[in-house]
Parts: sequence; C-alpha cells; structure tokens
Amino acid sequence: MPTPTFSENSIKGRVAETIIQELFLAHEYNVFHYGMERSVPGIAQLTRKTNGPVNQQIRSMPDFVVQDQRNNKLHFVEVKYRASGKFSLDDIKGEYPWPHAYFIVVSKESAGRRISPTNNFQQAKKFHPRAITC
Repeated sequence: MPTPTFSENSIKGRVAETIIQELFLAHEYNVFHYGMERSVPGIAQLTRKTNGPVNQQIRSMPDFVVQDQRNNKLHFVEVKYRASGKFSLDDIKGEYPWPHAYFIVVSKESAGRRISPTNNFQQAKKFHPRAITC
C-alpha cells in the first residue's frame, strides 16, 4: 500500500477533528477552534518554510479549547489521527509547550478514541491511553 501523501493525512486529520468536535458538542461542551490553521489562516505554509522557537510554538498549538458547561473549566485538546491507533509523546518534535493539553487519538480501530492528560509528560514521556465512553 502506498504511503499517504500530506494531503491525504491532512484530510484524515481534519475528519478526526470534526468527529471529536461533534462528540464534544453532542455532550453539551462548548468547542472553540484554536489551532494555527484556524486562528491564523495561511500561516501553516509559512511555518513549513521557517524554523525556530516561535515557529515550533505556533505549529504545536492545540486544535481546540473545550469548555465544560457544568463547571466552566477550559481544556486544551489536541486531536491526532493514527491508522494504527498508536501514539507516543516521542512523536512530538521538540518540547511541547502546552503541558495541560489533552491528546485524543482517533484511529480505524473501534477503541481508537483515547484521551490522556499530558500533565507532567516531560517526566513520563509515555502516553497512557484511557478509553473514553461516548
């Protein structure tokens, strides 16, 4: 099977983001787009041509800010699509500047929707998935 192109991976990632956004909305959470693609349109192409700490922080912006209406708490949410369902914090390039973000991994596997807080991930450097019930 051929390796997916950037465009195919981008489409799969957007579909995964939409699925997770709709799941949060269905459970009466407020969902706000936050990632670089939505906050600063056009910057994605610019960041592919540059390097440095500002570039890295822009590229690592979580996809969403999600608000739990029951307690008004806000959470950063990063959505990743992985066909295998496997994700490690080692997959992240450089130092991740959003230590309170939650990663949600979407995969083809039925148990592929997972969530894990990244608090203290610099010490652990391991992803411990927990299945979420929808």
